[in-house]
Amino acid sequence: MKKVIIVHRWSGGPLDDWGPWLKKELEQRGYEVLTPEMPDADTPAIEKWVSYLSEVVGTPDSKTYFVGHSIGCQTVLRYLETINTPVGGAIFVAGWFNLENLEDSETKMIAKPWIETPIDVEKIMKVLPKSVLIISDNDPYDAFEENKQRFSEIMTQIVLLPNAGHITETNEPIILDQFLEKFGA
Repeated sequence: MKKVIIVHRWSGGPLDDWGPWLKKELEQRGYEVLTPEMPDADTPAIEKWVSYLSEVVGTPDSKTYFVGHSIGCQTVLRYLETINTPVGGAIFVAGWFNLENLEDSETKMIAKPWIETPIDVEKIMKVLPKSVLIISDNDPYDAFEENKQRFSEIMTQIVLLPNAGHITETNEPIILDQFLEKFGA
């Protein structure tokens, strides 16, 4: 059975944004869907999030898929650096390598390791055969052009969702459509 792991955003959870809707839609199509509550969501740390995701995934294989939102995308990328088995693919929603317009110094300190710790793109490409970035042109946090360029290094496709902010609506059909188009019904 195909397994999908949805990794939520910073200060979010499995019941926020489009996560519950996407889970239901994918389950109705026969997927096993896991929506973990990532640890310390208000103060995410790379080691904790990647370690926890690894526990949730168990043994990955070609029927393992990921949908990440914001820092969840970073978590998925950093998890993929730790494995040697190819997975089925990933959808990255509002993904970033760099952030802009952070509110305060505490937020900047939390984001700093995520922004400054390098990601091994070559390693990721060995285990990630297909992926899509869904990004908005008016995300308040994203360095739009830089993030598009960096994701293009590993992406098979970039999809622009105009005027969608940080892509936090309660349902986002484009995420489901892209998932089904890339990874099958």
